[in-house]
Amino acid sequence: MPGPHGKGMPGQKPKDAKATFKRILSFVGRSKSLLFVVFFALIMSTVCQMAASYWLKPILDDVAASIANNNFATVGVKQLIKNLVIVSSFYIGTSLFSFIQAKIMVKIAYKTSNIIRKDLFDHLQTLPLKYFDSQTHGEIMSRFTNDVDNIQMMLEQSITQLVSSVFSFVGIIIMMIVLEWRLFLVALVFLVIMIINSANIAKHTKKYFKAQQKALGEMNGNIEETIEGMKVVKVFNHEEIAKKDFDTLNDSFRQVATKANYFSGIMGPCSTGINSASYASVTLAGAFLVLTRGLSIGSFFTFLGYSKQFTQPINQIMNQMNNVFSALAGAERVFNIMDMESEIDDGTVTLEEISTPNGKEWFWIDGDRRIAVKGEVVFDNVTFGYVDEKIVLHNINLYAKQAQKIAFVGSTGAGKTTITNLITRFYDIQEGTITYDGIDIKRIKKADLRRSLAMVLQDTHLFTGTIMDNIRYGRLDATDEECIEASKLASAHSFIKHLPDGYNTVITSDGANLSQGQRQLLSIARAAVADPPVMILDEATSSIDTRTEAHIEHGMDRLMVGRTVFVIAHRLSTVRNSNAIMVLEDGKIIERGDHDDLLGLKGRYYELCTGKAQLS
Repeated sequence: MPGPHGKGMPGQKPKDAKATFKRILSFVGRSKSLLFVVFFALIMSTVCQMAASYWLKPILDDVAASIANNNFATVGVKQLIKNLVIVSSFYIGTSLFSFIQAKIMVKIAYKTSNIIRKDLFDHLQTLPLKYFDSQTHGEIMSRFTNDVDNIQMMLEQSITQLVSSVFSFVGIIIMMIVLEWRLFLVALVFLVIMIINSANIAKHTKKYFKAQQKALGEMNGNIEETIEGMKVVKVFNHEEIAKKDFDTLNDSFRQVATKANYFSGIMGPCSTGINSASYASVTLAGAFLVLTRGLSIGSFFTFLGYSKQFTQPINQIMNQMNNVFSALAGAERVFNIMDMESEIDDGTVTLEEISTPNGKEWFWIDGDRRIAVKGEVVFDNVTFGYVDEKIVLHNINLYAKQAQKIAFVGSTGAGKTTITNLITRFYDIQEGTITYDGIDIKRIKKADLRRSLAMVLQDTHLFTGTIMDNIRYGRLDATDEECIEASKLASAHSFIKHLPDGYNTVITSDGANLSQGQRQLLSIARAAVADPPVMILDEATSSIDTRTEAHIEHGMDRLMVGRTVFVIAHRLSTVRNSNAIMVLEDGKIIERGDHDDLLGLKGRYYELCTGKAQLS
């Protein structure tokens, strides 16, 4: 299990927050008509709010005049009621427009997150296999969950709150200047103090929220790996080590999350203190102006109301910026994947399948030429390394003719699976050529190349659905009868028909309700129903007992009729009837020939067969 100091997650810090935010808006922009409604509702909500507060001025002035004249009759009841109705209407308008913008923005936020997830998932399908080999499942999953969720929350709450706060802030400033510009100067001094204080706090908050995102992703990756490998953890008694690893990651997350939320939390109290000092100062200055400069009571109390609201938009902006920082960090992680170069496919040769009275026939379409697919694969001086600094295969030369069974034998890491990965073009070679029916596989479109192949891997993977659905995954247009025939060919039919619902039995959790051998048999049946000209069996029978293995030998023999088969096996009994056996060590073919030829050489293969040596 990877320890706490394992590989981190790339793209944690938004290097260009402006560009990232602009890119998010490009997704939001797909809802332009709804955005216009939201923008209009925000403006109207702000106008109503400002007007409601300002309309208190004539009411208070009338009341103050009546008190001064000691004649309450001077305040017209109808006028008072009229003003109260107007104020109430403005407040109702504020609530109504706020409700409209909030409801629509929720719709926009979820639509945008849906688009981002779809685009991210679609782009993942185009990435080369080496990306998935270098990333944990937890790291990738965190993009779809934590990161996209943060973007959605930012759009749903933070953006509208920020825009609303900006509108309110501008509106309040205008109204305060209109009412009494001298009092505004007093409030402005405290505003500057608040902005400087908030900016300093935000600097720390931003840093720790980025660290929190990174720590959360690493912790999720550890949890996902541990749960997937729980059997391995238990069989090697690594529970305590797993707990220590998780405790380290969990504690790291706790520390940065505590600091992030500490700085986020103190922003409110600090702003409240400054706001209180501002309010007290404005009150004293306002009272002075009332007594000495003729400031009306209505203007004074209305200004106090605005003064109380003056710092609220700043507080809201600073508080929401924490969510924005977190969302931008997540968005850049998402966009980092979206910006990764898709798997390059410069092939032009395509595959065509034709049904004839004699069965299915395959052809390569190379311009005006139609070449019959035979399944002949040739490696010519192939050199390959997953990274240029470390070569895995050295000058590999081999050929497989139509309907031949080619086996690869060798120690772990000798390069057996790597050869099959090159046939499928999961990776491209550095030197040499690989031809398929005389065509350089680089000239064949990858989708067509892979459609002509079927693989059965050592690590089985089944999808949620019925047994029939999983077999049909090999060829979606396969009939039930063809799927059943493929199951019989792979010797899976006998156990399937004894399941409670037979072929309609639902598989869950990657086939947890089946044995490992049964899952492997279904994988073989899935490859059989694809019925391609070339099959690759990478330790395909490693999880099947010897009795079952012997039972499917006849089926496998029938399966390879008319097609080329590449077999990787640790059990030498599965390769005895191969047309050619390649013995690999350290990325080189050290022996080649059929079973009898290699025994006659009395070399590495002979030692393996006689027990003088073992595969490591």
